[in-house]
Amino acid sequence: MRILFFSSKPYDSDSFNAAGAPADYQLHFQQARLTIDSAALAAGHEVVCAFINDDLSAPVLERLANAGTRLIALRSAGYNHVDLRAAQQLGLTVVRVPAYSPHAVAEHAVALILALNRRIHRAFNRTREGDFSLHGLTGFDLHGKNIGIIGGGQIGMVFARIMAGFGCRLQVFDPHPVAGLAELGGNQVSLAQVFADSDIISLHCPLTTGSHHLINAQSLQQMKPGVMLINTGRGALIDTPALISALKSGQLGYLGLDVYEEEAEVFFEDCSNLPLQDDVLARLLSFPNVIITAHQGFLTQEALAAIARTTLDNIADWAAGIPSNQLQPGA
Repeated sequence: MRILFFSSKPYDSDSFNAAGAPADYQLHFQQARLTIDSAALAAGHEVVCAFINDDLSAPVLERLANAGTRLIALRSAGYNHVDLRAAQQLGLTVVRVPAYSPHAVAEHAVALILALNRRIHRAFNRTREGDFSLHGLTGFDLHGKNIGIIGGGQIGMVFARIMAGFGCRLQVFDPHPVAGLAELGGNQVSLAQVFADSDIISLHCPLTTGSHHLINAQSLQQMKPGVMLINTGRGALIDTPALISALKSGQLGYLGLDVYEEEAEVFFEDCSNLPLQDDVLARLLSFPNVIITAHQGFLTQEALAAIARTTLDNIADWAAGIPSNQLQPGA
């Protein structure tokens, strides 16, 4: 079976080769992102393994199907970039990795909180230059602070347990009942209450039509002045340009992003020798109270191993006629 990996990096080939694919699997790793033009590379491959910034719109899927692809194996949990209805019409099966390591993403969110609060990034740069002064580096105790968590799924609840360990008060918004929250001393509240009461807000919800631009100019104004906002979920949960005015006014006191709405052309690539063309991203990077990482929340040894194992299992189940973790329109 011929399998083509788009948007692959060395850590992808390392983790999939280490996972021990069956001998009849031919794994081909392609650095190019899947687009309408690069789809031609998949000719003759029954399986295309795609990542979060690959284009899986109807025109691309049609080109893949016409060239012999029958399975789209996502090596991610998110699937908002896939036209599932078009895939169904074209006879393409789409499978995903529903969970790999919720600890990886949750812990990265906590790392952003700690770095922003204690100005670790500024202190690191300062001491490298021989400046050992402490002015401008004052943080705050996490203990006793109100933590607003939007999304009470696996990642959100791992994050909740970590923050409970710091002695924080937990408020979770989720349209469905959240199991295990009461044991942590947390409360399930409305979205309005999360906005109004939280000192730190962390996003752990999926991107849907209802959550698109959940954080916008209006919702930012409903938050406490100086609030910290963390997003390790999906970039389009936030109307990014709205962040700039909130940062300039001080309404938003700290911002930690591991995802960005327009990340597809920038994240996962080395652009250090090129001028940054995204004016919004460039402006955000200019603020001293902003940390942006390039979608690395998933990047742990354990998560990569789990992604590889589940993806290969998904392919094997599909080949056996019993597809698992399959996505359907309306999922």
